[in-house]
Amino acid sequence: MKLATLRHRGGTAPARRNDHTWTLIEGYADLGALLARPNWRELAENADGAEVKAEEAELETVVPSPGKVVCVGLNYASHIKEMGRDLPSHPTLFAKYAETLTGPFDPVTAVAEDPELDWEGELVAVIGAEAYRVSEEEAGTRIAGYTSANDISMRGWQFRTKEWLQGKMWARSTPVGPVMVSADEFDYRSSTLRTRVNGEIMQEHSTADLVFTPEQLVSYISTMIPLKPGDIVLTGTPGGVGRARDPQVFLKPGDVVEVEVEGIGPMHSDIVEP
Repeated sequence: MKLATLRHRGGTAPARRNDHTWTLIEGYADLGALLARPNWRELAENADGAEVKAEEAELETVVPSPGKVVCVGLNYASHIKEMGRDLPSHPTLFAKYAETLTGPFDPVTAVAEDPELDWEGELVAVIGAEAYRVSEEEAGTRIAGYTSANDISMRGWQFRTKEWLQGKMWARSTPVGPVMVSADEFDYRSSTLRTRVNGEIMQEHSTADLVFTPEQLVSYISTMIPLKPGDIVLTGTPGGVGRARDPQVFLKPGDVVEVEVEGIGPMHSDIVEP
């Protein structure tokens, strides 16, 4: 089942994707509000709200107001090696805020203060039931589904200090989408992530190569803080980022960056002038 949040009549609504249409799931502001209901799956499957043609639908970021956006750095062996680091014994975590998120086809504004705008295609786990101090096995049952993200990073600001937050928290810089595919219909062990810039493949890697799996990450994070329905976990990016290239490559106005995880679908962002 593919679910998303649509912009609709001046607001938003969760919706279920059909072959050529979306069915609105009425009574809920967005997918996060729907996931807060224990029977969200039944509600989504049985929804019979208004139909929206696929070509007329405008997609919002999958969960517009997550309580937590937890991100993982250095979680693919290839990316760790290209950044000159050793394989970690524990996940490297940082947080974002809801204001950093944007729709899967929205433009991303370049930053006048930092010309080192970089891409990071990522697989994202969406939480569908509270997870607090859960085992890895239990963690799998708390994941509602998966989507993708582009953790666009301002590298100059990111590496001003040893802490990365200031390069990761710029407003409306992180597209997420296009849909959440329910966990029973998506297997990250057999998917491939690709990032293209102006049509050229920059990242292409199996999501099975995650050093820490989504289940391990949810279990680990839940040791510290409860994860709630609608929270999202960005699982990290593979090799191929612009900063690690020789010569380095950064995004600029006029560029188009695309991220696609097989089974979830593509999204793209036009980089526009500040």
